[in-house]
Amino acid sequence: MAHEEDALEHERASWKPSPGLAVAVPDPVHNPGLPPHRERITDKDPAAMKRAVRTVYTLFYLSLAGSIWAIAAYMLFPIESGRIVDIRHNNLFIGLGIGLALLAIGIGAIHWSKAIMSDKEFIEPRHATRGRDTTREAAVQVFRDANEESGFGRRTAIRGSLIAALVASILPGITLFRGLAPHSSEANPIAGDPVALLSHTMWKKGERLAHDPSGRPIRAADLTLGSAVHVIPESLAELSHHDGYLEEKAKAIVLLMRLLPEQLPADQNKLEWSYNGIVAYSKVCTHVGCPVALYEQQTHHLLCPCHQSQFDVSRSAAVIFGPAARPLPQLPITVDDEGYLIAQSDFTEPVGPSFWERH
Repeated sequence: MAHEEDALEHERASWKPSPGLAVAVPDPVHNPGLPPHRERITDKDPAAMKRAVRTVYTLFYLSLAGSIWAIAAYMLFPIESGRIVDIRHNNLFIGLGIGLALLAIGIGAIHWSKAIMSDKEFIEPRHATRGRDTTREAAVQVFRDANEESGFGRRTAIRGSLIAALVASILPGITLFRGLAPHSSEANPIAGDPVALLSHTMWKKGERLAHDPSGRPIRAADLTLGSAVHVIPESLAELSHHDGYLEEKAKAIVLLMRLLPEQLPADQNKLEWSYNGIVAYSKVCTHVGCPVALYEQQTHHLLCPCHQSQFDVSRSAAVIFGPAARPLPQLPITVDDEGYLIAQSDFTEPVGPSFWERH
């Protein structure tokens, strides 16, 4: 094999084109070089440079003001009041504050790079050598050069305003975490306990099941086979938004479905909690609390659109796919003397996500 390779290499080295045979030799690509450098107005006029510097740190301080306003809006328009106008103003003004904070930082950084930082082109040769002392020293020198060219170390007004704007820009997001769970108080001692909050809803013995959002009670005879109805407690309509309508509805929402009675095996279902094939399950996904609202009547599967958890209604809403950790809580139901569907009791376990520490 070695002799064959040597012979092939010798043949290639000794080959010459035959007389009259044209051989195309490509011309090397011409390097056009860099275009002529044009000085910026800030490079030629010191007054223009000062104006650019003032513009940049003004934008950074404007970003700082936007962050402060977002925090102030969170306090001025508390969503805990339950009033629609406060919720709208909360979303609007916090969004405007955060948007202004981020936009001003972005515009200021771009203007800084275009008008103030060094505008000279240079070529950076690259090679495969890495990790030597000379390489590390060169890297340190690059940072020194970048600091010198950008003026970050010299221009204290820009540096200080940028640091303040960046620090302040994260404060609105941190402030918003406060609204994830209400704080307990003497008037509402369980407000800070998610387990207690999710363990009880407006459902109680004799509470009629009603259409969402009309509040019209539901007769068992009106439900067709394969139907899925969004349900709320009938008494929910008596609450106003100020009295916690949205909070109570978020916990008590239910999906009502009708199957053939024989499609509910007795060994996998609590038949005493259903009525003639009609079952009711919490709409709050046991993964992170998204609304489970997609029902496939042929397979009797419920789908959560957020993270694709699937529950089998014919088997006590058992989890058959996805990240949900437990079945959907079932609402025990029956009918009253007038044929309306009513609850036998509240849910017997907490509704909602499973990551809370449940008793």
